[in-house]
Amino acid sequence: MNNTTKYVGLDVSKEKIAVAVAEEGRSKPRYVGMISYTVEAIRKLMKKLGEYEQLRVCYEAGPTGYGLYRLLKGMKIECEVIAPSLIPQKPGSRVKTDKRDAINLATLYRAGELTPIYVPTEDDEALRDLVRAREDVKEDELRAKHRLTKFLLRNEIRPPKGTKKWSVKYWEWLDTLTFKRSASRVAYQEYLQQLKIFQQRLKIIEQEIEEQSKEGIHAPMIQTLMTLRGVAVITATSLVAEIGSFERFQTANQFMAYVGLVPSESSSGELRKLGKITKTGNQHVRKLLIEAAWSYRYQPAVKGKLKKRQQGQPTNILGISWKAQNRLHKKFYRLLGRGKEAGKVITAIARELAGFIWAITHEFEAKTN
Repeated sequence: MNNTTKYVGLDVSKEKIAVAVAEEGRSKPRYVGMISYTVEAIRKLMKKLGEYEQLRVCYEAGPTGYGLYRLLKGMKIECEVIAPSLIPQKPGSRVKTDKRDAINLATLYRAGELTPIYVPTEDDEALRDLVRAREDVKEDELRAKHRLTKFLLRNEIRPPKGTKKWSVKYWEWLDTLTFKRSASRVAYQEYLQQLKIFQQRLKIIEQEIEEQSKEGIHAPMIQTLMTLRGVAVITATSLVAEIGSFERFQTANQFMAYVGLVPSESSSGELRKLGKITKTGNQHVRKLLIEAAWSYRYQPAVKGKLKKRQQGQPTNILGISWKAQNRLHKKFYRLLGRGKEAGKVITAIARELAGFIWAITHEFEAKTN
């Protein structure tokens, strides 16, 4: 009986999968062919390739998601989803086909040269889809606001003095506007209605996020993260949705590196040169941390909404939150005093905030495990 391990590379597209196999050892990988992206075709292929315990399968992360991964895991086949940006590339290679990609995946997988990504659970993925849907609607809302304000500017219509944009008075003023020409009136009404629709959609999504933060599977973790200043329900839920499991980061530095907030480095011999942040990993989390970091420009205090969020939380968690306020506030003004640019200062604060988030999740998971 042949117990040789077979490394299978799959180049996955919407309807087809290119398949290549590299057997353990130094033999040349072989191209198996193209199959349909259906459950029946995948099961038939795996049965044809060999016993399930012999197979090691990989494919690139992409728009097709993790359904294939979960199907193979359900068949008790080892499978890993590979980070596309970390796949080694041959210099000078100018030919790219599905066949070549599948063979390349099988070859590199056998050699141990591929980096797998963390695959979220179905619950985690559903929550992540929800918070990303909110991001999309927020972007649409911003575009709608820009379209409306630019329309008013083109028509030389300005709000009354002392009226703050998007305040209650501003909205009341918008509802009073009239136009001589019917074309302008219809255009304005469409711009305004589109904005109102996006805001209504946003309320529906944020209401569900609120429910998930209280009743969802990750509610305890979300409530714990909300003890930090600048990390309210949307930010906390988004962090948990994007990260999934914080246990995969053994140190705070690993988490900082994952979100791309550590400096890039180019060193040789005795020369050590640090550059801009790497911006690798999860850009959604990085954006959340940058936004939350601005809260630490204010004097440390526990009042208002933050005080309510901290009620009933363990003292060790509250201690970390208070330490974060003091440390990050002092660092913010110390760096500004040295003449650092505000953007660089906030990036430094966001990096340390990531460390405090890791510390809180580490305490929480140690208690629950």
